[in-house]
Amino acid sequence: MNLSLITKYFPRGSQQYHALVDTLVTHALAEDIGTGDLTASLVPDTKSHATIISREKAVICGIDWVNACFTKVDANISIDWHIEEGQIAQANDLLCEINGHTRALLSAERCALNFLQTLSAVATQTHQYVELVKGTKAQILDTRKTLPGLRLAQKYAVTVGGGINQRIALYDGILIKENHIAAAGGIAAALQQAFALDTTANIQIEVENLNELNEAIAAGATSILLDDFSLADLSAAVAISNGKALLEASGNVNLNTVRQIAETGVDRISIGALTKNIQAIDLSMRIE
Repeated sequence: MNLSLITKYFPRGSQQYHALVDTLVTHALAEDIGTGDLTASLVPDTKSHATIISREKAVICGIDWVNACFTKVDANISIDWHIEEGQIAQANDLLCEINGHTRALLSAERCALNFLQTLSAVATQTHQYVELVKGTKAQILDTRKTLPGLRLAQKYAVTVGGGINQRIALYDGILIKENHIAAAGGIAAALQQAFALDTTANIQIEVENLNELNEAIAAGATSILLDDFSLADLSAAVAISNGKALLEASGNVNLNTVRQIAETGVDRISIGALTKNIQAIDLSMRIE
């Protein structure tokens, strides 16, 4: 299974990728501008030069979204980037210079910065986790805990930060969780029903203790999510599995704990905070 689903189905530069950017930007501009920008109409519609600066260190992500925001408002706007997608900007670095009609620059500003500060935040946070587990076998994965409407964009940002995509949605992977197990009649029964679907989608089951882990392995599970396991139990799970199943740790993962979790020998660490608990990167646009 190719875990980097976004880079597989929406590779940057592809028709699918540009359609995604176009759809999100079109919606964002319609939401913000609506029937017209009343405030921008107060300034003369001369041409201006603008700059976007990062006020903090960040992995820059969302350049194509920014370009689309401005050029959809005015196709004649030109943008000169001083940094590439995925590169790290330092505080006060000049990210890009923009030239165009003043009113158009003002109308597109907020949407452009919203995309850039949000996607850069996801990429930056992902990069921090990836750096912390270097030297271990663990991969950093995202989850479905994304901002409504921005899932594909946020999952793209995870890959820019060096992370791996977990399933995009309910339709392209099976994750049997506690409630599914209870409704299906137990771990073995839930797995048996999943296997009977004869699907090519990845099948993963969540367990909450070592007894359930043993039960899942005995039932044929090849991908197991270890939910809120202690470090000692994670290490024990790795020993019990002994390569029989792919092990993914989840729960109580933060920048202070991720290294210790990785050192237990798990294969993957999934982190909802990559896309859910983010703080927008501090950016500034100035018109001259």
